[in-house]
Order: sequence, then structure tokens, then C-alpha cells
Amino acid sequence: MTISQQRPSGLRSGNHVGWVSPVRESHLPQAWELAQRDAVVNAFVLSRIDAARKDMWRLGGALLGYFTEAGLHSLLYVGANIVPVQTNDVSRTLFAQELIRSGRRSSSMLGNRHEVLGLWSQLEKIWGLPREVRDSQPLLALQSRATGPRDARVAHVTEDQLSLLFPASVHMFTEEVGVSPLLHGGEDQYRRRVAEVIAERKAFAVIEDSRAIFKAEVGFATREVAQLQGVWVIPELRGQGLAAPALASVVDFVQEEIAPNVTLYVNDFNRAARNVYARIGFDQVGEFATVLF
Repeated sequence: MTISQQRPSGLRSGNHVGWVSPVRESHLPQAWELAQRDAVVNAFVLSRIDAARKDMWRLGGALLGYFTEAGLHSLLYVGANIVPVQTNDVSRTLFAQELIRSGRRSSSMLGNRHEVLGLWSQLEKIWGLPREVRDSQPLLALQSRATGPRDARVAHVTEDQLSLLFPASVHMFTEEVGVSPLLHGGEDQYRRRVAEVIAERKAFAVIEDSRAIFKAEVGFATREVAQLQGVWVIPELRGQGLAAPALASVVDFVQEEIAPNVTLYVNDFNRAARNVYARIGFDQVGEFATVLF
């Protein structure tokens, strides 16, 4: 039985009985308003709700809601990633029950640190050891212009440069996640994903000598917030001052073309990256956690 087919389940909180059920098209305005309470932290789910408002099939996963008679109180997005939104102890317990019932199909769980770790604590005994838990990932944001010099070589990656960006994307993914995206026959799917980002004009790079030496892309965006991901410098050029000017140029592109508030999150132990982000003006606005399966 899939999540979208499950019957609502209930749990009492104080004098109120709440239940979990799929968020339908008629609920999307409430879901949007709920996630907008923290538009930066919840930007990914807001981007999926925005897509679903145009066409429910574009949601890209299941969206569960925790409801009481008073309305919608919490959300859980379940797709390639599991993302909790505005959850509390009661809603996390019910969401955990639904996830246990449906079985794990996602590759990660991410979002607000307190919510992710609270939900994971109810799943770990059932789902077993994860591949990794990254329990402190500062969420950074930059709404003003980036500070410092720019790298004029940064440009949108064009469709005819896919073969140059693809190796860098594979290298970055393997470094960041710990496994290659090409495993288990995944090369064609990952190549299509990189091509899609290029076609959407959300991939940026410095390309020299027929190779990408720096890259970054917009993972998702709303009208207010665009989140960067995949920031990467070729290993032999690290520590030479390439990253900060290149990333500042990417921020310029994103703020001019996509959204005024640029965000990203970083592992707390990655001091080199955190120093780069601080140098161009990013400030911490929250804390994420990620569980990798």
C-alpha cells in the first residue's frame, strides 16, 4: 500500500484528536501558508507545493498532512528526500508510523535539525543503521549583494557543455554523498538530471581547457528563495582563492534572474567552505540535519 492510499490514522494531543492523511489539491493553500511561516527553512517544500498548484502531478512525491479539526498543523514531504515541515512531537509520531507502514523508499531525510533528528529517533530501530547522519549543517542565507571581488569567467553552462560539466558533477556528488551516482546503472539518469539543470539555466561554471574547474547550481527555487547546491572546485586548484569570487558571481546571477534570497547549507566540519561563504557575506539563519540511507 502506498502512502497516498493509506487511511488516516489518529492520535490524541491534549483535548484534540489529530490524524495524518494525504494533502489534496484543495489543501494546497493551507500547506503553502503553513510552510511560509519559515520560507527559508521550508523553501524546498514550498517549491514543490508551488509546482503542485500548477499541476498536482508535478509535486514529485507524496505530501502528508497532520490535521486536527482546526486545520492543517504539520507537513511531511516524501519523495527522493523526506522533509518535515512545522512538526511537533505528536505529528512526528504519526508521520513515523506512516513511514514505517509504507516502508523506506527515499534516499535521505533532511531539513530542520530538531525535526529531522526527532523523526529519525522514531524510525532508526525499525529502518536500521543509516549510511550516515550529518547532525549539524548550518543553513546560510544572503539577501544583500555578495561582498568581495567577482570572477568574470563564471557563466551559465550551455547545453553543448554537458560533457564538460558532467565529470565535475559526478566528482562533486561522490565527494559529498560518499557514493557515486553512476552505481547500479545510474549514469543515464544522472546525466539526464545534469542536462535538465543546464536546460533550466540553473547551472553555472568556470570552464577552462575543456574542463569545469568550478561549478555550482540552483537546486530549487521559489519566488523568494533560491538554494545553491553542488558548489565545487577542482581538487588541484583548491586553496588558491578561486571559490569566493566565483561563488559571488553565481550569487549575482541568481539574485538578478531567480530570487533575491540565496541560501545553502554546509556540513559544520567543512571549515574551508564555511570560510568561503562567510567571506562573501552568508550568515547562518538555521541548522539542518541530514540522514543518508
